[in-house]
Amino acid sequence: MDTGEIPLKVPENNHSNGHYPLVIIGAGPAGLAAAYESVKKGIRPLVLENNDKVGGIARTEGYKDYRFDIGGHRFLTKDPLVEKLWNDMLDGEFLKVSRLTSIYYNEKYFKYPIELFDVVKKLGLAESVLTALSYLKAKLLPLPKEDTFEEWTSNRFGKRLYNAFFKTYTEKVWGIPCSMIQAEWASQRIRGLSVLSAVKNAIFSSNEVKSLSKEFNYPLLGPGMMWEKFQEEIEGDGGQILLNTKVTRFYRKGRNIASVLAENGNTEFAARGDFFLSSMSLSKLIPLFDPPAPPEVCKAAQNLSNRAFMIVALIVNHATLFPDNWIYTHSPHVKVGRIQNFKNWSAKMVPDPAKTCLGMEFFCDEDDDLWNRPDRELIAIASQELEILGLAKAVNVEDGVVIRQPDAYPVYDPGYRENLLVIREFLNGIENLQVIGRGGMHRYNNMDHSMLTGILAVKNLAGEKHDLWKVNTDSAYYEE
Repeated sequence: MDTGEIPLKVPENNHSNGHYPLVIIGAGPAGLAAAYESVKKGIRPLVLENNDKVGGIARTEGYKDYRFDIGGHRFLTKDPLVEKLWNDMLDGEFLKVSRLTSIYYNEKYFKYPIELFDVVKKLGLAESVLTALSYLKAKLLPLPKEDTFEEWTSNRFGKRLYNAFFKTYTEKVWGIPCSMIQAEWASQRIRGLSVLSAVKNAIFSSNEVKSLSKEFNYPLLGPGMMWEKFQEEIEGDGGQILLNTKVTRFYRKGRNIASVLAENGNTEFAARGDFFLSSMSLSKLIPLFDPPAPPEVCKAAQNLSNRAFMIVALIVNHATLFPDNWIYTHSPHVKVGRIQNFKNWSAKMVPDPAKTCLGMEFFCDEDDDLWNRPDRELIAIASQELEILGLAKAVNVEDGVVIRQPDAYPVYDPGYRENLLVIREFLNGIENLQVIGRGGMHRYNNMDHSMLTGILAVKNLAGEKHDLWKVNTDSAYYEE
């Protein structure tokens, strides 16, 4: 039962002597939600964030007064606690945005959610018939197992629809064949969606499947507004958030974390704590333990993979280019995976109404060629691909900026489940540490689920018994 107070011994003037009741690693949605929950209970946490702003991968970046997301984030949730929290934070500053998404396939743009006549017209009657027959075959003679993304999706949509609308984009995102991506990812991201539900949505405009939601909330100046408001509230209630601060060591003492070592600029300092929450990627967290984690745990952490992400924001000398919020590029002929049109999320994101700002999204690994290309080359590649896709002439791109995001997406590759189990068993033995959020749990959570893990982790400190690993296992999931 939540009594409203956490039974912690809070030393006098705890911020000056380096001892905190709660130390939180990461100021993304999970860490900020945890910090906010704790200050509302009278506990002043220390939050350590490696970036120069709050929000994690859900932050809003800026360039010459242009604002843009790192990946695009719709505010959709079925959880009333999170919904109320969002609305309380940004009362009157949410926009209701109509969803408009397209899929680029076979040199044509298909509407998504699908519209039956649009699909038949652009696929052609013959291909549409073959696609329908492929779907019927999958229903009558399904694959005997569904261990992989390819098997799971083919059984629900048929092989031809899988090849057309799932395979190429998914392999761009993960950098591995769909036959190596585990089915759990598909069941999270497109749970409840089927050909029948999509067709029903197309014909009758039903809205039963939340991955087909036709409108969403969006902050006037991007999701960064939300996290900046969280920061303001946390610091106003006595919490402390240190940006540009990298945690380099977790010191263990028995079955507890005693302190963390961190770097801020040229300053190195230790922060002792009673309790610790971490949203740091597990592959980076485990090697920081001192004494070290057992060899099998370290090996399991090394075997977990995270996909990196780059956004090349292009400023185009056109007032209007296309009406979509974003476009998915299901074509092997271009490297870009998805394109955001920030003006169509909120006009306030673009300071000059005569211009358009596009986010060209590239998925890669931190050690590959694309990640290490100079910014000017990436801007040139993105501009040229914009022209290949028929969206704008490269010569009309007048400026651009590149933002790189490591550890953006936890990879559900073969063996990840076993590796995660080894790590979880080890972490369960540390009594005052909980892992939260997408990176901390190696789980593809959206913002609302990440926030819930942070909120419930703080409630656990008050004696409640929430299993954080069950968050996002039985509630509806939304694409992002």
